Amino acid sequence: MVSRLRRYQELFIGQYDFLSFLKYELIISSFGLMPGAVGLYLRSLFYRSLFRKIGENVIFGRNITLRHPGKMTLGSDVIVDDNCILDAKGTEKSAITIGNGVFISAFSILSMKDGVIEIGDNTRIGSHCRLETSTRLSVGRNVLIAYRCYVGAEYYHFERLDVPISQQGKDLQGGVIIEDNVWLGAGVVVLDGVTIGRDAIVGAGAVVTKDIPEFAIAYGVPARVVRKRTRGEGET
Repeated sequence: MVSRLRRYQELFIGQYDFLSFLKYELIISSFGLMPGAVGLYLRSLFYRSLFRKIGENVIFGRNITLRHPGKMTLGSDVIVDDNCILDAKGTEKSAITIGNGVFISAFSILSMKDGVIEIGDNTRIGSHCRLETSTRLSVGRNVLIAYRCYVGAEYYHFERLDVPISQQGKDLQGGVIIEDNVWLGAGVVVLDGVTIGRDAIVGAGAVVTKDIPEFAIAYGVPARVVRKRTRGEGET
């Protein structure tokens, strides 16, 4: 029987030696909820040792949940706001890589199981967003992801009536790719297997079930391309 300590280490830490457990517990419990500028400073100082690799001037808000931080790489000038979850649990190949200048707003979740999440430089993720994968989720540079977007929604097998859907396994479609300079409006859902081309715009509330070409403007349920952006548009 697996002990409760072992289950905890498997879920949160990803390492099973006592020193790793002790370091994680001391750092998170001591500084995780500390308010104000002092809390920001101490988290930026002590959280560094939890990660695989981390750049300079990284800011961590309060009450952040870190699962398997040893599989995470953060660039410089990253901000992770209050109550976010960064979850890299899974095999040793699981990883979260966040580029320089990325802002992850409050209550957002980056999560995978046996997958990889990559966030490009200067991308902005709005509050209450969820980005998840069991394969690969790649977000390019200078991407805007607005409030309450869900990227990477996966399919389940449901063919058998004698087995609960939750036990039939996932029908994985290969992950999601969002290229550079894309803008996702509030409440957009992007399904597994979709690629959104560079400089595309997806309107609020859309459900993206198929690839969106570069420079396209799309909206609706399911999302449909309504026109293409053209060079010089909006210039004076």
